[in-house]
Order: sequence, then structure tokens, then C-alpha cells
Amino acid sequence: MRYLILSDMHANWEAFETVLRRARRKRYEAVLVLGDLVGYGAAPNQVVDAVRRMGPRLYTVRGNHDKVVAGIDSGGNFNQTALTAAQWTTGRLTPGNLRYVRDLPQGPMKVEEGVAICHGSPLDEDTYVFSDVDAWEIFSRYETPVTFFGHTHIPSLFWLEGKLLGVKALRGTSGRIVLSPGGRYLINPGSIGQPRDRDPRASYMIYDSKKQVVTWYRIPYAIGESQARIRKAGLPNSLADRLAVGA
Repeated sequence: MRYLILSDMHANWEAFETVLRRARRKRYEAVLVLGDLVGYGAAPNQVVDAVRRMGPRLYTVRGNHDKVVAGIDSGGNFNQTALTAAQWTTGRLTPGNLRYVRDLPQGPMKVEEGVAICHGSPLDEDTYVFSDVDAWEIFSRYETPVTFFGHTHIPSLFWLEGKLLGVKALRGTSGRIVLSPGGRYLINPGSIGQPRDRDPRASYMIYDSKKQVVTWYRIPYAIGESQARIRKAGLPNSLADRLAVGA
């Protein structure tokens, strides 16, 4: 099965539309969405509408911003900027889209034998996976061979082969990872709507589970248009400014 893997769109329609348009040139049979459809950006309905149209071979889990926007979580651990954006989003989503976001399932979710998706750690959907220590805790308690996760907004790869634990940041316009049959992997496609690895380009992946090959892509989009939309909506200027630097 070939999967299109999307994460952390954060209501950035300009980035998401560009990724979807580019992805149409690729061959894939199902879509994996790793959460945080909304929050931060100013086009929540456009993004949620597009995700809802991706069925029937769509697998999606909720993110922490999705939970706060839907009222599942209070956002007590959010900074003021994130909380302001979440509250703004709650008031802008259509009733149908708000229900959709509220009903997004919690990860981890099994996609096929040996493949799962989640938002943060598969041990805790709200936990960030940044380091080899974070990865080791997961590998020692969670046995699924290949897990795709989001939340950090940083394209990255963690692997365990025998006793060898590895970590790699995924840089550049594109690249391929050939997975070892005996290895275990935690793979982050990065963020479409708010990259945080000092590369402002939108990020996504394709995974061929038969060939065991992951391919990542970075593509430019109309950042200025997304920034203008955020400012026009009256959201904090910092949410627009950070898009230009990928931070």
C-alpha cells in the first residue's frame, strides 16, 4: 500500500492546497493524517473541508490543538498565542466541521499490520518526541515496527536495529529512506502548516509499505498569502511572522 502522509496543517490553507496539488502527481492509495488540522492559521474550514473529502481510504487521528478547539481539552498548557488562536478557531468552524474535529479519534491507530499513526508519542498523544531518550522510552514499551507521528513539526527519523538506536533530522528538498525488515521506526513527516526546522517550506511524505520505502518532500507555497490571511483575521502577528522563517 502507498500512503500519502500529512501532519500539522494548522489551518494553513495556502500550504495545504499546495501540498495536495503537488501530491496529485504522486501515486498513492490511502491518506494518513497525523492530527492538528486546526489552530494557529486562519483557514480552518478550508482545511477541514479538504480532509473530509479525502475518504474513504483516510486514516486520521486528533492533535492537541484539535482537542482544545473542540472543547475536549481546556488548553491550560497552551501559551496565550496558541490559546487565542484556538478560541478564535472554535468560533469560526462550521457546526459540521466542529463536530468532525471533536470526533477525531485518539491515536495510536493501526493502519495495517505493523504500521500505526499517532500525533505525539504512541504512549501519550500529547508528548513530544525530540530525542533519543524519548525514542528509547517508546521502543522499550511499544512494539509496532513502523509508526508515523507529528506534533514536533520537525521532519525526523528514529530507529532501533538490534541494540543500535539512531536519530536523524530529514533535511533537503526530498529524500528516501529504505527501512530494514528487522528494524523499528518512528517517523515524523514534519509540518505542512507551520514548519519549525528553519525551513519554511511545507513538508509531507509518501510511504510504500510493500517496498518499505519512505520518501519525504519539501515544497514552497505562497507564504505571503497565508500571512495576510492571518493578519486580516486579527490573529497574533507572531503567527504570521514565524511562517517566513520556519520557526
